[in-house]
Amino acid sequence: MSAAGDGEDGAAAAAADTVVLEITDAAASPSSAPPPPPIPVSALAGPLPSPTVLAVRADRSRLIESSSYFRALLGGSFSESGSGYVRISCDLGAAVQVLRYLFEPPGSFAISHHNFLPLLEGALFLAVESLLVDCERWFRTVRSRNPSMVVPLDFIIEAWFFAQKHGVTFVEDVCPGYLAQNFVQVISSRSFVHIPYDLLCSTIESPHLTVDSEKQLCEAILSWISASRQSCEQSVSNSADNQLSLLSKVRVCLLPLGFAAGTKRNCFEFGNNAACMILNLLKDSLQTLLYTVTDDNLDSYRIRLTEYSKKIVLSGCPQLTTQFLYISALPTDLDAVFKRTIVSDVNDGCLNHYNGLVKKAKTLSFRNVRIVDLSKCPNVHFGAAILWMKWAFPELRTFIASYCLLFQFEDLQYLLLRCPWINEINLSIDTSVILSKYSIISSRSEVRRDVNQNLSSYYMQSGLYGTSVNPVFSNISKLILEGRNDITDMNLLEISMLKSSLCYINIKHCTLLTDDGISTLLLNCRKMHSMILSYTSFGNHSIQTLCSLDPSDGFSYHKDEHAHVMAFRLQELHLEGCEDGALCNFVGSSLEYLDISETVVSMVSFAPVIRRNSNLSCLKTAGCRNLLFEQGEVQSTSGNKYGRFLQEITSTCYLEDVEMGWAFCPVRVDDLIPSFSKVRRMTVGLGTTLPENILHALPEICPFLESLVLRFQVISDRVVRNLLESSTNLQVLCLHYCLGSLTSFSFQTMAPALRILRLQWVTPWITNDDLTILTQNCNLVELLLSGCKLLDSNSQEIISSGWPNLACLQLEECGQITLDGVDSILDCKALEEVLLRHTGRGIGRTIITDAIRELPLLRKLALDLCDASEGGYDTPNVPEGKMMRSVRMSRCKKSAAAARSCFVEASSSSSNPKPVQHRETIVLEWSSRQLTTAVVEERL
Repeated sequence: MSAAGDGEDGAAAAAADTVVLEITDAAASPSSAPPPPPIPVSALAGPLPSPTVLAVRADRSRLIESSSYFRALLGGSFSESGSGYVRISCDLGAAVQVLRYLFEPPGSFAISHHNFLPLLEGALFLAVESLLVDCERWFRTVRSRNPSMVVPLDFIIEAWFFAQKHGVTFVEDVCPGYLAQNFVQVISSRSFVHIPYDLLCSTIESPHLTVDSEKQLCEAILSWISASRQSCEQSVSNSADNQLSLLSKVRVCLLPLGFAAGTKRNCFEFGNNAACMILNLLKDSLQTLLYTVTDDNLDSYRIRLTEYSKKIVLSGCPQLTTQFLYISALPTDLDAVFKRTIVSDVNDGCLNHYNGLVKKAKTLSFRNVRIVDLSKCPNVHFGAAILWMKWAFPELRTFIASYCLLFQFEDLQYLLLRCPWINEINLSIDTSVILSKYSIISSRSEVRRDVNQNLSSYYMQSGLYGTSVNPVFSNISKLILEGRNDITDMNLLEISMLKSSLCYINIKHCTLLTDDGISTLLLNCRKMHSMILSYTSFGNHSIQTLCSLDPSDGFSYHKDEHAHVMAFRLQELHLEGCEDGALCNFVGSSLEYLDISETVVSMVSFAPVIRRNSNLSCLKTAGCRNLLFEQGEVQSTSGNKYGRFLQEITSTCYLEDVEMGWAFCPVRVDDLIPSFSKVRRMTVGLGTTLPENILHALPEICPFLESLVLRFQVISDRVVRNLLESSTNLQVLCLHYCLGSLTSFSFQTMAPALRILRLQWVTPWITNDDLTILTQNCNLVELLLSGCKLLDSNSQEIISSGWPNLACLQLEECGQITLDGVDSILDCKALEEVLLRHTGRGIGRTIITDAIRELPLLRKLALDLCDASEGGYDTPNVPEGKMMRSVRMSRCKKSAAAARSCFVEASSSSSNPKPVQHRETIVLEWSSRQLTTAVVEERL
């Protein structure tokens, strides 16, 4: 702002207490036009007569009283002091806001982010002290308004630039703290990448920085760096220095291993150093922490916890131990000896100093934290972790510990006793590879050697061992136990004690549970509205319980005769793989999710369910052959009774997740629009054929499509290329046993959103050059290739360097990839699942031990004895990794000639060789308590 005082008397404004201010916008071009007639201050709230010049009548005394500028101009020795007409050149908008502030009633004028900067600029130029005080008070109050961000990020950035230009220190003080406490919301804004370096740096250094995880912070920094490189606003040297400075503020040892490895793709030096630091920490984290405590230098190992924290996500950090949890919540003023004692006690699995810790640290509780995620953290002692949560997060509502195989049922009981306010628990693990339909030749079990021997004694120290959960004090509404095939009916009976609150249960693949056990659970937990029961013994008893009258219901009048049964309220029902076809008795009408894949459910029971449940958003029927067959009075799908099945579904439901199999043919575009317009996940399997015109139109039919799985469909370059180019949200593309003539042209396009690619017997032509192009066009975390005979040992390096964050790698009948060993595959430190079958006879005997040692997150390993360089694989004496769920070793059928191997059984002239048949599979499978070794007749 600048001002020009060029006074001129105006006869009409010569009254003693009135002055006319002619305000010209300083940014406007000079004009010879006469000024507009004066208006009263009260008219400033409406439209202005001119955007560049304004004449306002104002009270002289009020101006002099409120502003040092006007005090000097109108009441001092300047020539304008006696004039009734004064000219000012400044920012017109700022001057108008100041005048409104001075003359409008306090109740009708308020400071907001819309007028703050004009007010501040005007207050500085016109020296309105009271306005400066009010501006500072308002701006500081903005930060204290918790919990959500109340002003736009663009405003904060603009205010920061203004403050730096004009030296407004209170704005410079507040901005970093405000962004820090709202950082989770800040990084979701499109304006995040426009934050200036110095502001971003100050924000990250703020003690109030609040993030869900260190990964979230690192992702934000990398995003900002990428945008900074593209903008080229800074010199190359300064930009590089700033980037390194920002990345140095990341607490690398708290990053998930997979994420750290993945950063090597675009930031190799940082990612490589981060991965190496995490791997080194895995070797001996205790000594590292003890040395750090002694040196009083814990910051790099502290999880970021603040009073504003709502979610703590530590998923995928195998390097984290329970000590990390405790040191993050310890008060900074605790003496080093006490900290060292706590770290040692937690490591020993006992907490003798727990009471003293609570007493000293009672003020360090984080009451806003609602979610804690410790998934894939195998080195956490969960008994001590539960005490930590009880102490640090008194308002915790959701606990997630998926893929933590060593979390036992006793841990769950202890959690319910210690933290009864929790209402959601997720303890899912990988499902068993041994299904009931397989023929088991032999099986034996033994107690795990790494099972926690001190578990019972640990809980006995707490005085709660053997104590039953009091349902009165339990709030559990959602419980996920998927894959835990060591859960028994007796455990389920104990879970049914949660009858007053439990309404969502996931016991998928809990194969020890019986129909009677599930029925008992349903009989006790009458509030149940969501059940994931896939691959369990759910059958007639359970369906009868679902459809029986609820004795706790008051039987008040309802227009639907079935309103008083549990099934009427059921919203989610997953029965995939259940052998019973008992859906015929189902009377519910509130279903939103229904999965009957791989069941014997028939059209006679299924069609009425569809008609009764018009709110379905998820429907999965793949593998239901009985939907095609006539049964009793039901005619075929082409008959008059049910007509065209797909047309009936699409006229009733708007689906978001759909799996189509038998009974979905024929298909026309008219059937899919507009009912498929919300579909995000689609699977098309055997029994349904989508014509090429529909496959090509899928990006238009399903504009939000994120996942597409095609089995036994006819595809082409035109279809696949259009999917990758037009489906901008597509993250999963799986092509299994599809027909057609794909070429490398299909994948020669950018697909930045794609994360999972499965190509099973559809791309025999893939070469190393094609793999290289794939690594450049998409950032995969999961890759499955089958039948790619042209690949060789160099393919390993392309895969490991191109996708360093790969979590799942499955290679089958893929040339000679492992002919020279698997060194490059073991360099993919983020791998959680590996399948290598018929990929080259070069895999050493110690592969199982090597993989467990080199891949800290590995849970599933599948091999073929045909690939063993020395005829077989060693099973070590202690083969357990804390994450390991299963190891599979397949054996092929014996060839007619002893000298022949499975690699030459397929005809060399065949352009599309078929998978080799296997005789049997040796399976090592771990649960929370035991190791089961089985020989299965099928190929798994």
